[in-house]
Amino acid sequence: MTTASHLRPVEVRSLIPARIDRLPWSPFHTRMVIALGVAWILDGLEITVATAIGDVLKNPETLHLSSAAVGLIGTVYLVGEVVGALVFGQMSDRWGRRNLFMITLGVYLLGSGLTALTLGHGTGWVVFLYLTRFIAGTGIGGEYAAINSAIDEMIPARYRGRVDIAVNGTYWAGAVLGTLGTFILLNVMSPSIGWRIGFLLGPVLGLVILLVRRNLPESPRWQIMNGRRQAAEDSISYIEHEVESSGKTLPPVEESRAIDLRPAEDIGYLALTRVLFREYPSRAVLGASLMIGQSFLYNAIFFTSTLVLGTFYGVPATSAPLFLIAFAVGNLIGPLTIGRYFDTIGRKTMIAGTYITSGVLLGISAVLFNAGLLTATTQTISWCVIFFFASAGASAAYLTVSEIFPLEVRAKAIAVFFAIAQGFGALGPVIYGQLIGDGTQPFKLFLGYLLGALVMIAGGLVAVAFGVAAEGRSLEDIAMPLAAAGRSDTGSAPKISDQPPCQR
Repeated sequence: MTTASHLRPVEVRSLIPARIDRLPWSPFHTRMVIALGVAWILDGLEITVATAIGDVLKNPETLHLSSAAVGLIGTVYLVGEVVGALVFGQMSDRWGRRNLFMITLGVYLLGSGLTALTLGHGTGWVVFLYLTRFIAGTGIGGEYAAINSAIDEMIPARYRGRVDIAVNGTYWAGAVLGTLGTFILLNVMSPSIGWRIGFLLGPVLGLVILLVRRNLPESPRWQIMNGRRQAAEDSISYIEHEVESSGKTLPPVEESRAIDLRPAEDIGYLALTRVLFREYPSRAVLGASLMIGQSFLYNAIFFTSTLVLGTFYGVPATSAPLFLIAFAVGNLIGPLTIGRYFDTIGRKTMIAGTYITSGVLLGISAVLFNAGLLTATTQTISWCVIFFFASAGASAAYLTVSEIFPLEVRAKAIAVFFAIAQGFGALGPVIYGQLIGDGTQPFKLFLGYLLGALVMIAGGLVAVAFGVAAEGRSLEDIAMPLAAAGRSDTGSAPKISDQPPCQR
């Protein structure tokens, strides 16, 4: 007869988290970051390509769409991202990071590749276009959940902040590629061909990366937390061998850093709600505030920037891409240059600092704009300076929601906060588009800029109040896994200050 004791998960003692965190940086880590980090580049490229070719798709020689139909392309893609994040986030926590980051990239390749095959003008072809954009969006949304989880779980703790922030910031490298690519294609080729090749830029890059990802291991942390002891040992041994093969010496691991685990059952979104709001309410507020703030600001400013340049400064549509490239470069430089300080100065100080600084700078530029003291060039320069800080803070928002909750719900937590952020972010372009109007009332846009500034400053103040000192700490120290044997029966988690690194 089967007894209750036979049904209990087997408890294991593991050093795998400590073995990962003590690794020196190596070519393996560089290769992994390149293979996984391309998700952000693809998203930036897709958004920019869709924005750049929007006007072209209204021409009779292309798809002859209305302005509303063109605008719906972006909306459908964003809806797809939200659905993909929620669906694939659940699957990533259940099936593993590697399985999902192969599937999600494949889904993106399928959707974006099929977009280029929209061949006609009829209703059926328009529906086909929207369907392919939705599919591409679901793939990229799923990438966010699976990729951020995998990177955070396999990067040593002392490098996690700067790496995650740099990877998230490469969205703007994709924006630069998309802007340059479509600018060349639409000016060199026939519009009916150029827009199709524009949507093939991402799949070509993604196909190359798919081959690289095939050689990456599963997250050993995910495997051991899910009771796959031998598979986890095989994965960490492979990683250690790769590091040693590059001439690196592995430091010893103290037995005292072992963690006792009792694999938990699969956690759904209902249980996730309990984890977020019963066990980590202040962290839930922190994550939501940071994600909503950056999403609202970015969607409001970026998606209406060409409207502002054209309406208030008379910049022709043919020159707008040059200003967008400068805008994107400013966003890219921020995470790459100051990302390391999130690991040294600390998460709480840097997140609060970047949010509040960008908010204050936006307020100052709003005053200058309302006074008529800015030109197209100085307006773009001000955006570059503002988003130098805001971009690093926005990247840190994704880092925050991926490291402050237990491993078993990490991908789902990223998905939930991503969905919330996208929902609020979608309001930005609508609100700011109305405020821009015909350009005769700049004071309305001035008020809109002040609103964006207040949203970012509010996010910074929430970071001051609820920020988590996660720099250099093991993920298991930041948030005790649900599988941890030392976790109380009620599910409550000790505070960070009460947990020596990886000791249970």
